[in-house]
Parts: sequence; C-alpha cells; structure tokens
Amino acid sequence: MSKTVDLRRVVVTGMGGVTPLGNSVEETWQALLAGKSGIGLVTRFDVSDYTTKVAGEIKNLDTSGVIEKKELRRMDLSEQYAIVASEQAIQDSGLDLEGIDHDRCGVVIGSGIGGISTFETQHERLLKGGPGKVSPFFIPMMIIDMCAGLVSIRYGFRGPNYATVSACASSAHAISDAFKIIQRGEADIMIAGGAEATITPTSMAGFCQARAMSTRNDEPERASRPFDKERDGFVMGEGAGIMILESYEHATARGARMHGEILGSGMTADAHHMTAPHPEGYGARRAMAAALKDADLTPDKIDYINTHGTATDLGDITETKAIKYVLGDHAFEIPCNSTKSMSGHLLGTAGAIEAIIAIKSINDGVVHPTINLDYPDPECDLDYVPEGKREVSLDYALSNSFGFGGHNVTLVIGRLNSDR
Repeated sequence: MSKTVDLRRVVVTGMGGVTPLGNSVEETWQALLAGKSGIGLVTRFDVSDYTTKVAGEIKNLDTSGVIEKKELRRMDLSEQYAIVASEQAIQDSGLDLEGIDHDRCGVVIGSGIGGISTFETQHERLLKGGPGKVSPFFIPMMIIDMCAGLVSIRYGFRGPNYATVSACASSAHAISDAFKIIQRGEADIMIAGGAEATITPTSMAGFCQARAMSTRNDEPERASRPFDKERDGFVMGEGAGIMILESYEHATARGARMHGEILGSGMTADAHHMTAPHPEGYGARRAMAAALKDADLTPDKIDYINTHGTATDLGDITETKAIKYVLGDHAFEIPCNSTKSMSGHLLGTAGAIEAIIAIKSINDGVVHPTINLDYPDPECDLDYVPEGKREVSLDYALSNSFGFGGHNVTLVIGRLNSDR
C-alpha cells in the first residue's frame, strides 16, 4: 500500500561561514560586493617547487570562546572551521537550544577530502618514529564524518547525522539531503553545509600534477578567471559554510527570522569521466531541470544563477551550455556570476557558501561581480556581471555545484513567501 507524504516547507533560519574573504558571512558578503579577491601566495608551507603557488587561505581566525584549547589540539583544521561556522549559524538562528526536541534535530556536513593535513602530519610521524608516535586522535581527526559528529555532540542533536562526500558537490548534497529530511517530516531542524582544509603540501601537489590549477603566480588576485578566455584553471580555497534549515511550521512557531526558503534540489551523475564534465553538460542540465521540477517552477521564473564557475576550460563552457539548454532565451536575461572568482574554489564547501551568497543576493537585492573577466570567452556568452555589483530584484535563484566523478547538484532558493 502506498503512503502519501505531505511535504513540509523548509526555510533557512541561520547562516555561518569562514572563507578566504572573511571569517563570517557578512565579511565574506561585503568583500564580494566590493570585488575584493581573497587569493594570495601560499603561506602555510614552502611552494618554491610547485607549479601553482597561490590559494585562498583562511587567515586570522579566532577560535577562542568557541573551541577550548584542549579540544583544539584534537581537531583537524576542517573540523575547526565546521565548528566555528556552525556556532555562527546557531547564533544567527536565535535557536533556544534548551527548548527544542533534540531527537528531531540532525546534522549533515560534507567534505571533499576531510582531514588531509592531519593525515600528512601523522604519516610523517609514522615514518620518522614508528607507530608509537602516531596520535591516538589520528583517526577521528582525519575521517570525513567527524565534522558532522563533532557538531552533533556540541549541540546534542540526536537526529540524522552523517557526511556527504562528492568532491566539489559535497556541501550542496548535504543541503539537499537535509532539505529532504525535513521536507519528509523526519526532522524539524538540520545543521547542513560543508568544511574543507586542503591547502596542504600533498593536496596542492596532486592538483598541480593534474594540471587543474591556475599558474598565474605573479598576479594572485587575478588568477581565478571564470568564463575568461585567458583562464588557466581553478584556484584552491578552504573554509566552511553552514546553514540552519528548519521546517516552516517550527520556525513560525518560535517566531524565527527566516532568511529564505529551499524550494527544490536536483541531483544527477555525468557517468562520463573521472574529472572532465560531460561535453554537452548533460548531467548539469538534468540537475537544473530536476531542481526546477522539484520546486514546481518554470525556467522563466529564475532571476539569478550562482554558477559553479571554476575557471577551468571545459567546466565553464559546459555549464554555460547547460544553462542555455535549460533556460533557453531566458538565460541571456539574468545575471549568472561566479563567487569563485574572488573566494577561489572551496571544493567541498563551495556549494554551501554559494547557496548562502544566493540568499544574501535575494534579500539585499544585489549580485556581486565576477572579477577578472577581462576577455570574455565567446563560448561563455551569458551575463556574468563583469562590471561590478549590480542592484536587481530577485525572487528565485539557482545554485550549481559539480564535482569530480561527475556529481551534479542544483539547489533552488527562493525569497520567503508566507502565501506559498
């Protein structure tokens, strides 16, 4: 016997973020509006022998008052970022942690790589001093699910709790899953997003050898060039982006401020290549179409797209093709910017931060520029907002995230409408 499910509305009541552009959502947002790049020369380790010497590093992050010193030593950087961003989001949400049903609250936090700096450090200890020198905290500091685990422990959230791992689509998958969990009635509140800390010797070397990253080392702030004819690869970034998702009924009952609404999501696979997207953007266009169907919106309703926009040769072209396929002529009428032009590519965190930026864009009525778009690629012929921030009235936005392995996620985000 089939069972009809009455799907619930899902709203965003809290947001937190740590990025190369700032150690809060507001700092990040203001830097984006100003067209300010967070990319610079790598300072964490010697990059003299690396073909790429630039990245978007987190700087001056103050964890005091959020994480105790004893606990700090037992956390990978990615876990620290996740905790700080989650605390920001909780504070922003105004949740009364004593007055909620913790069995109805969950956590889904994704990461593309997890605790790789911990892995590198502990492997070096093993080689130099043997197994007895490896930390007993090595495994929990390294494994990808521990960001979600630690956040769950911190707030006592006993509902669904896990990690999503899909490369650069990881945090978008996390938000999509959390959205569906609440929509189905399996939780009232979900902490969702991503955390990444991959600016390490090994991961930098790997991406360099894959020839995936920009080598414009003499101009760090101009290295990330989405949709530009002279783009030569992405620039790695790091950080965390966290949302508090809540059922509309639960948020209304407690008088919560609602930033916006998650209206739909689409998830597909290219089934094509380990790192290259499908040349016609087949998986990307299906993800966008599925998200629109899930949100019960026609393509002409979309006012803005925060693109995946990595500044890779194939990626930018195929995403452009996919957008035009799904939106038709309407694609040429709306802004489609790239946050990565300034933040760099935050890998598993990118989707969450960019969904947050889409919400800020809708609420503030302005979209940030895509910087470094000096020589438009003829095959990338949409409106990428190259000239500076732009005031525009927005109701509905798409946020695209595509990852190595052919993972595609599109989120549909809307202005809060009490009559919906």
